[in-house]
Order: sequence, then C-alpha cells, then structure tokens
Amino acid sequence: MPVHLLKDLERVKKLILEMGTLVEESISHSITALATCDRALAERVIAADAETDRREVQVEEEILKILALHQPVARDLRFLVAVLKMNNDLERMGDYATNMAERVLYLHLRGIVPTPKTMSVMADKVSSMVRRCLDSLVEGDAALARSVILSDDEVDDFRDQMFSVVLDEMRRDIAHLEQWVQILSAIRYLERIADLATNIAQDVIYMIEGEVVRHQRVTST
Repeated sequence: MPVHLLKDLERVKKLILEMGTLVEESISHSITALATCDRALAERVIAADAETDRREVQVEEEILKILALHQPVARDLRFLVAVLKMNNDLERMGDYATNMAERVLYLHLRGIVPTPKTMSVMADKVSSMVRRCLDSLVEGDAALARSVILSDDEVDDFRDQMFSVVLDEMRRDIAHLEQWVQILSAIRYLERIADLATNIAQDVIYMIEGEVVRHQRVTST
C-alpha cells in the first residue's frame, strides 16, 4: 500500500474515532441530564452539537479527498464506504442526544415528572450498544459488532414496556400531560440511538468481512 494512502486512511480512522468519542459523551450527558433534570448539563449537550456537525463535514471531506486522489480498491474501499456511512449515523446520534437535552430544558421550565424506573436500564443498554459498536470499529471485531445487533431487540422491548407505562401515567395524571409527552419523545430518541448503533455495527461487519448483513437475521457466533 502506498505510504500516502496508509497515512490518509489512518487519519480518517483517527477522525471517526474522535467523532465517536464526542458523540458517546453527548449521549451519556443527555441521559444523565434527563435522569436528574440537570439544565446546565443539557445546555452543554446542545452546545456540543455544532462541533459534532463540524467534525462530520471534516470526515466526509477527508474521505472524498482519498477517493479522488488514491482511487482505493478492495478492503481500503470497503473501509472508506463504511466510515462514510458511520459518520452520518454518528451525526444523527448527536442530533438525538441534543433532542433529549431539549426535552430536559422543557421539563426544567414546565415541571418535572418521574421517569419510568426501567428507563435507566434501557439507557444503560443503549449506552453499552454505542460503546461496543465503537469498540468493534477500533478493534476490528466482527463478533462484538454482532453482539450489538443482537441487543437491539432488547431495547425495542424496553421501549414498548415504557410506552405502556407512560401512556398509563398520561391517563392518570392529566395535569402533566405535556411533560409525559416529552418523556415519550425521550424514550423514542433512545431507541433511535440504538438503531443507529446497530447500523454502525452492520457497517463494521461489512468493513471487516465484506458481508452485507443489513437485511439478514444476525445470530451470535
């Protein structure tokens, strides 16, 4: 492999991992802010979104430059295609973290309602999926990526359970209906973050093995 291409590929990997770290931190902070109704922390998440957007553009520009200059093939091309898709998914994760933080600001202004007890379990599961999908990228570990995909059904089950709980609360506590709607939105954002972590895990498998698993039933190996 030409030295210049190797250096450029390493730079892209470094940039996407930095992007992943930034987004993972935003997700963690937004989950904490929601659990504690921490306005200052929520505002930090919202402020960080501009940096996430900037980094998404930076990664995309680096990849397009490599494609134009080096015309990579085989594994190198798979890597760049996968990272380009991951880059977009990470930016969307950051958007969902920001959306959750905005729900916190609303609740801080209008009044707090207790989040469902199982929401912290769901949040931990989603955080684990995000961390493992990024670790699978760093380590080139397709088995770890598959474990992320398998976790998505569990998150969907938690979402369904909590939707049921919150709908019951909405019927019981009409005075705080708008606040419960915000909790429903936050649950949905968590579930979408899990979906995006699954997308990234699928792209890691493609990058490593050249196999498209997007429309397949993934099982543990």
